[in-house]
Amino acid sequence: MKAALSLARISYRRGDVPVGAVIVKNKKMIGYGFNRKEKLKNPLAHAEIIAINRASKYLKSYHLEDCDIYVTLEPCLMCVGAILNARIKNIYFGAHNNRFGAVESHQNIDNLVTNHKINYQGNILGEECSIILSSFFSNLRNKRK
Repeated sequence: MKAALSLARISYRRGDVPVGAVIVKNKKMIGYGFNRKEKLKNPLAHAEIIAINRASKYLKSYHLEDCDIYVTLEPCLMCVGAILNARIKNIYFGAHNNRFGAVESHQNIDNLVTNHKINYQGNILGEECSIILSSFFSNLRNKRK
């Protein structure tokens, strides 16, 4: 999660919502990403999607079985769908996302009818992940005033 937080800080410095994601297989990082929606003007450029793309290229497969994803913010429904399709085994996330979270906050991943089940755990370095997000949105509001 510390690596994901480092990536979130890159996103923050570049003016995007500070979310970082890391995909690990056999204790080795095989994919990573940070939010780039604003930079790329692309609603699909979430940290998780970028990390999944990199991990898939590394493994030369979209099957990311036996992989774990660490993300600083609870994934949204789009990212949960991508995680399910990639067959990632575990989701570990930091801050809860009451507005868009699709693991356990706004939606619940256990309610999705799929042939693949994902284990998950939230609130890993949750306070640190929440602080960077709160700081980003506070600065954004101040700039708009």
